[in-house]
Amino acid sequence: MTGISWMDAFLFGIISAVSLPIGALLSFIWKPKAKVLAALMAFGGGALLAAVTIDLVSVSIEKGHFIVLAGGAALGGIFFFILNQIVNNKGGFLRKTGTSLMHLKKLHQRKLKNITKKISNVPLFNHLPAQEIQALIPYIIKRYYKTGKYLLHHDDPGDRLIILESGKVKLVDEDQNKTIDFADELILGEIELLTGKKHDYSVIATTDVTAYIILKTDFDRLVANSPLLASEVRNLSENKIHLLENKQIISSEQAEVWFSKALAHLDEKSHSITSTDIKEHAKGHSGVGLMIWLGILLDGIPESIVIGSNVLLNATLSLSLLAGLFLSNFPEALSSSVGLREQKFPAGKILIMWISIMIVTGLGAFAGNTLFENASPNLFALVDGLAAGAMLTMIAETMLPEAFHIGGSVTGLSTLAGFLVTILCKFI
Repeated sequence: MTGISWMDAFLFGIISAVSLPIGALLSFIWKPKAKVLAALMAFGGGALLAAVTIDLVSVSIEKGHFIVLAGGAALGGIFFFILNQIVNNKGGFLRKTGTSLMHLKKLHQRKLKNITKKISNVPLFNHLPAQEIQALIPYIIKRYYKTGKYLLHHDDPGDRLIILESGKVKLVDEDQNKTIDFADELILGEIELLTGKKHDYSVIATTDVTAYIILKTDFDRLVANSPLLASEVRNLSENKIHLLENKQIISSEQAEVWFSKALAHLDEKSHSITSTDIKEHAKGHSGVGLMIWLGILLDGIPESIVIGSNVLLNATLSLSLLAGLFLSNFPEALSSSVGLREQKFPAGKILIMWISIMIVTGLGAFAGNTLFENASPNLFALVDGLAAGAMLTMIAETMLPEAFHIGGSVTGLSTLAGFLVTILCKFI
């Protein structure tokens, strides 16, 4: 190269990341089949695994710095995990299909548990078998009401059960024109859902309200399809209706027992995440483009710093490390760009995103070269460990899950191929 350490570091950083805009440009004219894309992603993951193993981990171990390396790897992995969660929660999960699916599945699981916890306090359901919870979940609708909106009108048919999640409402006797009650937590329409009788009151939101709704038509359909549930509903209607009419309060212990039984029968994998789910969730985040950019940058920071430190230590960069980084960056950009195009991101914006990451990678390599100029061997081992931990965590959390999700069985052999090709570069 040039013989100037910081300049070489910058150029190696650019070379390792130039495959990012190349991958983005290719995505504009070619949408690879799922298995091809998966094979490329897995190949890149294997290449990066090899680079981490032979150029970071093994070198530090050979020099007797295992403890420092291991400590750095643990810190790097934890650091990446925390930052990745923060970025994903702000919308950065959209940078890849795999991260989108994992993030939304986690939110879906949390939502299922929250709904189950909520209905465990509803007397009607607490008297019904907890094992029927899985059949009930699809019929629960989440709705939002602005301040002043009616949730129910006086004399409305008893066609729904309402469970308030947040906000306040007032119950109004329309005949006497007086407020009956104010409530933070409220369950409305149990008797009406069970019997079909009309409501004796109106319910008006006094703040913005979030509520879960179960329609009688859905509840009746559920009962019709479940002999066990039908039997329990008949028993409740005939023998225990007074418990509901008297507004029986479910004790926390009783609710917890029902909740625990319900969770045991809750299949969190029953709901598949669709592209519509991803788009809908993206609407709830402001500055999604910035978060996606930060997420992509987070994936590239460790490698840029280690490039700079390695050039400083060895006066050059090994071909195997350069190849591993280059080969892993290409499918990452291709895959992410295909996904972003499907979400209607402009092509120009996508290309600028990847070019800027390439430049930042070069600057990161320059920074790593400059900052560690007089560093001790232990500090170099720590830096290698931090980078290795972050990259291994990134491979396990994003690259290989992404590949397996879209390609299945092709992932294993493709990962092996990438691993072997990178090792081969060590002997060239």
